[in-house]
Amino acid sequence: MQRAASLASPLSFRRLALPAALSRSLSCAQDVLRRTPLYDFHLAHGGRMVAFAGWNLPVQYRDSHVDSHLHTRQHCSLFDVSHMLQTKIFGCDRVKLMESLVVGDIAELKPNQGTLSLFTNDAGGILDDLIVTSTSEGYLYVVSNASCWDKDLTLMQDKIRELQSKGSDVSLEVVDNALLALQGPTAAQVLQAGVAEDLRKLPFMTSAVMEVFGVSGCRVTRCGYTGEDGVEISVPVAGAVHVAMALMQNPEVKLAGLAARDSLRLEAGLCLYGNDIDEHTTPVEGSLSWTLGKRRRVTMDFPGATVIVPQLKGKVERKRVGLICEGAPMRAHSPILCTEGTVIGTVTSGCPSPCLKKNVAMGYVPYKYSWPGTQLLVEVRRKQQMAIVSKMPFVPTNYYTLK
Repeated sequence: MQRAASLASPLSFRRLALPAALSRSLSCAQDVLRRTPLYDFHLAHGGRMVAFAGWNLPVQYRDSHVDSHLHTRQHCSLFDVSHMLQTKIFGCDRVKLMESLVVGDIAELKPNQGTLSLFTNDAGGILDDLIVTSTSEGYLYVVSNASCWDKDLTLMQDKIRELQSKGSDVSLEVVDNALLALQGPTAAQVLQAGVAEDLRKLPFMTSAVMEVFGVSGCRVTRCGYTGEDGVEISVPVAGAVHVAMALMQNPEVKLAGLAARDSLRLEAGLCLYGNDIDEHTTPVEGSLSWTLGKRRRVTMDFPGATVIVPQLKGKVERKRVGLICEGAPMRAHSPILCTEGTVIGTVTSGCPSPCLKKNVAMGYVPYKYSWPGTQLLVEVRRKQQMAIVSKMPFVPTNYYTLK
């Protein structure tokens, strides 16, 4: 998901570029920006604030980008992702609503189980990626991207009005909560000190409402955007700073911003909406076929199904792939070439990997060049260099699952 960017300067492993979406947002820095409930908290802790998706958010703190990245992989970091759109879908027809918009099998979700899904259009393009949780409280809890806030909200509200006009029982509420992401191998250990529930019983992509460090009504979901174990905590605004401060009392926890979030998600092979997937990309082209529910593939009753489902059995013209190279870092919009020197594709995201000490990237190439191990060329600063198609994730993920 888009939860982060390149500033023009030479970069190395000591100083990495910000993600591309972020650099686009910097041009809008003079616009009126929204602030999360933790804005003053970020300033007090040395946060370097930048414009992102209409919000004023920390790109990093006093620690370097690389130090924050590695700390997350080795310990845990706290990210403010309160800019994300959080909604609740109520009513007997809430699943009917959601399945009219997304590719996933929402009906099969167990109580408090969630799934990553995709809003699609009639042409099969991806309108946004989102997480849908079927809660035991009788509503769907939905988290989608800040950059698509207005588009997503309009999409859902228009469909709700359409269904209501036909007698359906469904409604929507925007959740005015902060959203904190605690990510890293010690995240659960840190959070356990502030909750009564046994977090060992909360596996990846499950969720529960609980009191967190004395703040009631928090929804804790075992998920994240880093490839590590971790949680996202939806916190009532009045208690957001208190929960953040309580987490920071543990020496395992450090603050991290958009820059580390972007390099972490790229190492984990996770897409950034607007860069790696968009309205002109189908789930199959984006290597996201796994998001298509098995039942939905048969019923073909989601937007764009007549385009997407046949692609599962045939060959698509292009595919999202991982790339690894040494030398200068690959960046968004860098041309990808075959070994004969013909341009065949484009990099959509790229950065030096702090963990691998190599450059990693995603991009789109014709299907016949999409197999791991295929040798290609990338053009960086008008120079061509070798790149190898690689399986993703680049760094193994560490999601917590019950065994």
